[in-house]
Amino acid sequence: MVITVDGPAASGKGTLAKKLAERLGYAYLDTGALYRAVAMATLEIGGDPNYFQDVQPALDIIKRNLTPELLASAALRTPEVSDAASKVAAIPEVRQALLDYQREFAENPPGLVGGAVLDGRDIGTVVCPDADIKFFITASVEERAKRRYTELSERHDDVTFERVLGDLKARDLRDATRAVAPTLAAEDAYILDTTGLNPSETLEEAIAVIRSRFLSETNDNALAAAKPPAPAQKTAL
Repeated sequence: MVITVDGPAASGKGTLAKKLAERLGYAYLDTGALYRAVAMATLEIGGDPNYFQDVQPALDIIKRNLTPELLASAALRTPEVSDAASKVAAIPEVRQALLDYQREFAENPPGLVGGAVLDGRDIGTVVCPDADIKFFITASVEERAKRRYTELSERHDDVTFERVLGDLKARDLRDATRAVAPTLAAEDAYILDTTGLNPSETLEEAIAVIRSRFLSETNDNALAAAKPPAPAQKTAL
């Protein structure tokens, strides 16, 4: 099974995708980290993330040295890398170069598990248009800015809420209007607004969607076990 989770920056899609993968025992890929890695490498070699000729050497480096440890690195989460990643992701040649890696992960997830969960901005529309289930996660820009500010302020003393809010608005505009693979909900995606929801509430709503669509059609043990244990005095559904 392939589950896609798309949405704008700081919408909660990464948190949801990771929790879904953990609950179901599926492999997880943060596709945004691929672009962040290329962006960070571009900045490190002094390149301009707006131009493919500057990005291409960094792209080649990342393709040769792509590891789970790199994709999980906190260094990919700085404001500078986030801004550069949005620019790198708008370059058609970069998106095409990373497309095969993402599709291979979805079709043949590592670890011999029963499925994959991928999050990003065009996973349900471009990377995996035939995914079994698709989510599009959204939230108000103010809510998303609060989340991102909380995350960044734990590691960077010079971050301000106003800067984070401004950066998110600029990134939303770039992501939604770029010529290649803009951030859009797939026609068959389930739209989940996480404004005011905590991660656990978001997860349970997503699990309910998955169960309602697939549990009656499959004997998949992972889906059957996706519901948290019920109290002893109650009968689990």
